[in-house]
Amino acid sequence: MQLHRGDVIDGAVGILDEYGLADLTMRRLAGALDVRPGALYWHFPNKQALLGAVADRILGPMDEPVAAGEWSGQISELAHRMRGCLLTYRDGAELVSSTYASRLTTNKGRERLAGAMIRAGMTREEADPAAYTLLYYILGQTVDEQSRIQLDSAGALTEENSPLRESTSATERFDFGLRLFLGGVRHLLGERVRSTQPR
Repeated sequence: MQLHRGDVIDGAVGILDEYGLADLTMRRLAGALDVRPGALYWHFPNKQALLGAVADRILGPMDEPVAAGEWSGQISELAHRMRGCLLTYRDGAELVSSTYASRLTTNKGRERLAGAMIRAGMTREEADPAAYTLLYYILGQTVDEQSRIQLDSAGALTEENSPLRESTSATERFDFGLRLFLGGVRHLLGERVRSTQPR
C-alpha cells in the first residue's frame, strides 16, 4: 500500500495522543505505519517538519469562520478556539509552542488575531506584536494546564496541589487573563483617541 503524506500525519497524531510528545519519534512512527523509517523522509525531510504538519492539523479549526461580529468578540472566540485545539490532543500545547518557536507551523491563527486587532483600530505595527503577546499567553497558560492535568493523573501531585482542589477553574483563569488583554487593547485605543482631541 502506498504511503501518503496524510497517513504519516495521522499516524503521528495517533502516537502523540496515546503516548505524548516525548514518544513521538520517527522510528516509532515508522513501526506504527509498518514501513521503514526512510519511507517517512520521502514526505518530511526531518522530524521538525513533521511536527510542523502535526501542529497545522491540531490548529485546523482556527481556519473556520468566526461567528462574532465585533472585534473583541472575534479575539475572544479565536483565543478560546485555539485553547480548545491545544487541549484536544495530549501535549498539544507543548508541540504547537515548539513549532511556533521554530516557525514551522503554517497555520494562520496568529494572523487572524492580528486582523481582529487591526479591525479594532490598531496599526499593523501594533497588531503584530499584540497578536504574538496573546498567542504566547494562550500557549503558556495551556502548557501549564496540560502539564498539571498529566502530573495529577500520574499521581505526581499531592492532594492539596491537585487541580481539583483549586478555587478557580483553568477556564476561569484563562478568561481573566483574556479580559485583561482586551482591556489593555481598549486602553491603548482610548489613549490614541484622547491624544488626538483638541485641548
